[in-house]
Amino acid sequence: MKVAIVDYGSGNLRSAAKAFERMIAEEGLRATVTVTADADMVAAADRVVLPGVGAFADCKAGLEALPGMVEAMHQHAIVKARPFFGICVGMQLLATIGREHGTHQGLDWIKGEVLPITPSDPALKVPHMGWNELAFVPGSHPLLDGLPDNPHAYFVHSYRFACANPAEQLARVDYGGPVTAMVGAGSVVGTQFHPEKSQATGLKVIANFLRWMP
Repeated sequence: MKVAIVDYGSGNLRSAAKAFERMIAEEGLRATVTVTADADMVAAADRVVLPGVGAFADCKAGLEALPGMVEAMHQHAIVKARPFFGICVGMQLLATIGREHGTHQGLDWIKGEVLPITPSDPALKVPHMGWNELAFVPGSHPLLDGLPDNPHAYFVHSYRFACANPAEQLARVDYGGPVTAMVGAGSVVGTQFHPEKSQATGLKVIANFLRWMP
């Protein structure tokens, strides 16, 4: 199994790669992890991971600057329906539109828009940073299998994914109101939290992704 982590100049990809390598070893899987900016390597992968840190528009521009990358990801995730995992801004890029510093087109793989976090409690600061408790329906998605009730995950973000279809919101957190923590449709999933920084919770989600057969 080949796991490709897309390198488009956004974030510390080595920490994500280490987390995936750790779970491959612990699960006894025959797999390799490659951090790559090469569209051909992404096209040949069995699983693709799209991390992301920073502003929505900058991340989308970084992707589009890599020759053939957006099309390779589309072929992988949508045409061939192979497993695809967006992390943080990588999840937000799955949306139709991002509203960070203007209006910007996303990949439009999961209908919705990315909006500012607006907590009802003025004491809650933005960005939403730190540990928060996930709420999800047990059995609602294979990536959530084996997690305890109300596990904690690590977040760093100022914008939230508002799903057009509520059924595609797989998990949420409460931060002065509901905030999407995980989305999914078909072979595509995304987490707003950083699984590579979320200790046992994040490692379990990664392990589930590596075994997931959508």
